[in-house]
Amino acid sequence: MKLSLGTSITIDKDFTEEGEKFRSRVVDLGKDCVMIDYPTHLDTGRTAFFMDGTQLLVSFVDELKMAYVFKTEVVGRLNKGIPMLQLMYPGDAELIKIQRREFVRIESPLDVAVEKDGVVHQLVAEDISAGGMAVNLAKSDFERDDIVKLTIVLPFANNVIKYVKVHARVVRVWDKDGRKIASLQFDQIDPESRQQVIRLCFERQLKKRKDREKSS
Repeated sequence: MKLSLGTSITIDKDFTEEGEKFRSRVVDLGKDCVMIDYPTHLDTGRTAFFMDGTQLLVSFVDELKMAYVFKTEVVGRLNKGIPMLQLMYPGDAELIKIQRREFVRIESPLDVAVEKDGVVHQLVAEDISAGGMAVNLAKSDFERDDIVKLTIVLPFANNVIKYVKVHARVVRVWDKDGRKIASLQFDQIDPESRQQVIRLCFERQLKKRKDREKSS
């Protein structure tokens, strides 16, 4: 198990509008679960009381300074001298490695509306990460350093659809298999929107891994 006693973790409520974050640490380990201190809110410092079955996203840095994230849920409470929250641990094989607090770029066609100079272009994204995305320009005409407004459609596995609005800058326009592609860097994105993008990247990475395992 990559988690160890004393590991500090960051907890994010999964699929919430608020994008609230909490901190905690691992205080005990089980076969398929981990026990943590009762989490505290990063901003207010208040203790959080999650109900059994609450879906969470947990990120941590291991002893080798590698960052990981995994999806979990609250399965119970224990008291061994200190009150503890018991979380399901999916196993090391289900961990997703993250870099610089962002997920790697994920190839995934997504609908995106790109507004430039008051004109809205309905396009399809080639890929996306927490820091930017690439879009198929079709007949649209963009140039490097153009500033655009994006409305990105994020369809999640639980049939929830989120709409993320973000300002971006065109950092590159290039050809791919006869198609013109624009690489966009998110310039202004609020923490809540970034978390929604990260969640989608996490879901798509996990699905890709499971599909690969089924076909092998």
